[in-house]
Amino acid sequence: EAVRRVLLLGEGNFSFAASLCGAAGTHVVATCYESEEEVSGRGRAAESIRRLRERGAEVVFSVDCTKLKDYFLPEKREFDCIYFNFPHCGRKAGVVKNRELLAHFFHSSAEVLTEEGEVHVALCNGQGGTPADQPRREWHNSWQIVAVAAGAGFILSNVHAFKAETIHGYKCTGYRSQDKPFCVEGALNHIFTRSMPLPYFKPMICEIELESRKVSFQVPQVLVDKIDRGFLELNSNHPVQTIKEKLTAELSQAFPLQNIDYCLSLLHQGHLNGVCHSNIFWIILNPEETPSTEEMSNGLANAVLFSHVDFCRDTDKNAWVNVQEGCHISKQYYLRPSLLPYAQAIVQRGAFLPGTLHVLSGPVFRKCLITPYSMPVFHEMLFVCAVNRGTEKSCIQMLVNNIKTSIHSLHQTVSGFKLNINLQEEASFETTELNDFAAFESQLSRIQYFICMEIDASGSCEKGSCVGIIRTAHYELVSSELVVVFASLNLDLLAMLICGIPDWRMLWTSDTRFLRQFPRGKLRLFKSFSLYPPSYVHDVSFWIPDGEQFDEVAFHTIARRVSGEMVVSIQLIDCFQQSETGRKSLCYRLTFQSCD
Repeated sequence: EAVRRVLLLGEGNFSFAASLCGAAGTHVVATCYESEEEVSGRGRAAESIRRLRERGAEVVFSVDCTKLKDYFLPEKREFDCIYFNFPHCGRKAGVVKNRELLAHFFHSSAEVLTEEGEVHVALCNGQGGTPADQPRREWHNSWQIVAVAAGAGFILSNVHAFKAETIHGYKCTGYRSQDKPFCVEGALNHIFTRSMPLPYFKPMICEIELESRKVSFQVPQVLVDKIDRGFLELNSNHPVQTIKEKLTAELSQAFPLQNIDYCLSLLHQGHLNGVCHSNIFWIILNPEETPSTEEMSNGLANAVLFSHVDFCRDTDKNAWVNVQEGCHISKQYYLRPSLLPYAQAIVQRGAFLPGTLHVLSGPVFRKCLITPYSMPVFHEMLFVCAVNRGTEKSCIQMLVNNIKTSIHSLHQTVSGFKLNINLQEEASFETTELNDFAAFESQLSRIQYFICMEIDASGSCEKGSCVGIIRTAHYELVSSELVVVFASLNLDLLAMLICGIPDWRMLWTSDTRFLRQFPRGKLRLFKSFSLYPPSYVHDVSFWIPDGEQFDEVAFHTIARRVSGEMVVSIQLIDCFQQSETGRKSLCYRLTFQSCD
């Protein structure tokens, strides 16, 4: 079994190190900044040093915490845990100097810590500047420990009381660089782990099969790490797969069920009447690989043609204006924004069994505004069932009841908070209440019902979120006696609400600290491994070019791309128009914060 290596820094009298020494499977390296002669004169220091050496610990003197790699050979530089209790520059050093000390210490620690190691820093009450401090100091008057640690690639993963009285033989010392104790009442131990490095994604070329030929295209930058993650594969333990499996198992008890498991093309082709074009990820195929018009008309390519399915508003309703009219889009290819066209194509071809519930699932892609619950990619689960005319309402009720049962059973294993799922008619839903998922769905075709979910936490009910929609359609050419019911669910939004995941970006992280929380086939209440992440606010203002309509979704998409998805909020804070010229300017406030 591997020995756990522990490094202790800034030991005043080595009493803390002596209390840790002797634990099975642990090798202690205890250090201090002063020389052995200076330390030995302190009360009980000589005795603690003797005990450490007797128990096999290393004791090193004159160690500068900002240059740790200089004191250890390369093969002995990796520590599993680093302790630094009550760091201080000495004498009457102010908060700025102590911040600088911490910043250099964290950078130095990063060079000698294992990948999954921890850094423990104990501070007196109020020094850290986090909400855990009671009372909390003004930010400018604190050591800002989370922010300075972030500069070296660390996140605060836990914080708890530093209980000196429970540490056998421990006696704090070093008040103003003297052999005097100081007050540790209310002190906190801050535990840091490494954050995920900032992602840098090279441009990605995606190859797909369009019937008998391969074509390729460049993946939009914001989707490079999301285009082929395999979250819905059978061996996946991702929360979206667990929810999909539970829904499938529950619904198979009520309906004959058929999974449409053949490959659904990532690309669609055709015109998007009725859908706002700024919500779409447009794709240009490599020129030499673009199928010809003849091939498309002859059905030789398997990109779905929207002109062949009911995927638009009535033309007499004011449809969305194509805000990219001046933009050349080669042959109108785009990443699929919905699985609905595939389901409609199956129905129109007659390739279905009436009364059987057909299930399609996979990621879909939509440009959207930046909010914690708005996602440019999510996993859609679409249920399709053809029933006799006049029985569609009972089919919908049965479908919703089984979805409710599945979600309730999943939620009960996660938390004791009350969960409400209800079906709301489209007519009773205000447009202003639609989240991005529901708003886009309403562009595709008429919706009959919204599936809404709200969680009652500690007596205060959070505003309901639309997690699914239900629509029906008649296909006279297929059968005048049948009505087709379509039910679409946003699996990612369901996972966030059930597991208490506050930020959609966390679902796409490759951090094992996230995935380890969800064993195969089980859901858990998400426990954040990054407490009080720092955020940074910047304002930007600009003139709108004369004669052009401002596209807010496009603006959010640019911010998402250039920030590497670090922008978590965009708010319009001011709008100005020159009376003389009519020119208009906008001022937005952007909040930046890492996912961890």
